[in-house]
Amino acid sequence: MRKIVIFGAAEQAELAHFYFVEEGKYDVVGFVVDDEFLKENSFCGKPVVAFSRLTELYPPSDFSAFVALGYTRMNALRETKYYAMKALGYDLVSYISSFCHCFTKDIGDNCLILEDNTIQPFVKIGNNVTLWSGNHIGHHSQIGDHAFITSHVVVSGGVKIGPNCFLGVNATIRDHIKIGDYSLIGAGAIITKDTEVKSLYKGVRSCPENISSDQIRI
Repeated sequence: MRKIVIFGAAEQAELAHFYFVEEGKYDVVGFVVDDEFLKENSFCGKPVVAFSRLTELYPPSDFSAFVALGYTRMNALRETKYYAMKALGYDLVSYISSFCHCFTKDIGDNCLILEDNTIQPFVKIGNNVTLWSGNHIGHHSQIGDHAFITSHVVVSGGVKIGPNCFLGVNATIRDHIKIGDYSLIGAGAIITKDTEVKSLYKGVRSCPENISSDQIRI
């Protein structure tokens, strides 16, 4: 099994550790955090080390890595640490669940693709992309680097999702739509037209009793 070290020591890292171990394809030997966040010496029963000592303790010639961070600042934190690990020479692995129906091999590194995703033929997935559980990614769609797609999102065929986008739970993207870079698509949103760069699209919300639905602007 390939030996890997995971960047992070919080929920995302704990989940990544679980999935890697559950599949039995990787041996997680430890975790790494930035020096100022080194509070504990162990996590999930494995050692936690400071970033400044990473190459000394786990040299990239002998170990691979995975950056297990969420979507903070539109994925910018995960992106920064992704490039920091690459700069040190680490081979960044991707996790693709065996319970995912995946019909493409065009998937970048440091991707986390969980169970019950359906990824149709001719899909292209960039680097450092997270696909949480239960999404549909339609044929000929493209997902840019550092994107985060939550759960039960429907991406229809021929969609282009730009880098660093975030798609909330139950969002629906119509076919052949272009999602601009750094777009935030809220939970339950239905996108039928191309989106602007760095834009926010809210989903339909439940209305408080004292406000009628026609008073809410989406």
